[in-house]
Amino acid sequence: MATAPEALAPEAAQDVHETVGHAEAEGHGGGGLPQLQFEHWAGQIVWLLLIFAIVYFALAKLFVPKMRGAIDARGSKIAEDLANARALRDEAEAQAKAAAAEMAEARGRAQRTAADAKARAAAESAKRQAAEEAVLNARLDEAETRIRKARDKAMKNVRAIAGDTAAAITEKLTGEAPAREDVDAALGQAAA
Repeated sequence: MATAPEALAPEAAQDVHETVGHAEAEGHGGGGLPQLQFEHWAGQIVWLLLIFAIVYFALAKLFVPKMRGAIDARGSKIAEDLANARALRDEAEAQAKAAAAEMAEARGRAQRTAADAKARAAAESAKRQAAEEAVLNARLDEAETRIRKARDKAMKNVRAIAGDTAAAITEKLTGEAPAREDVDAALGQAAA
């Protein structure tokens, strides 16, 4: 394979060798990077200052004011939102206090209503109980009267039965029937 200069026409190869040789002869090939050579620094510094000035003015006049405007707008929006939040918090606290006061008032009214209802119920209950007690006392008196009458009647029957039994026993034992007055007198002494 042929190298690149040999692949060209012989005259062109000769021109390439002469150009490379000419560059080496002038001293361009052995000095290193051009930005590190002192003779190029003046142009580089001018370009550096020119680019720095363009970037500085672009930042100072275009980008920084836009960013500052955005930051200021964001700051004012945050401050406004905080003020709104504080106002809403204060309003919510006021509403909570009002609601607590209403709840306390409603609780007081409910307790008074319950106490009033309880007192009315107790009064009505006492009234009904007194009426029922009066009815029960009347029935009790009536029942006691009936019981007394029934007892008196039963006692009369018991006395008559006791008299008949005593007369029958005496007749069986003695063989003679006793007089009714004697039996009643004996029963009177036994009862006393």
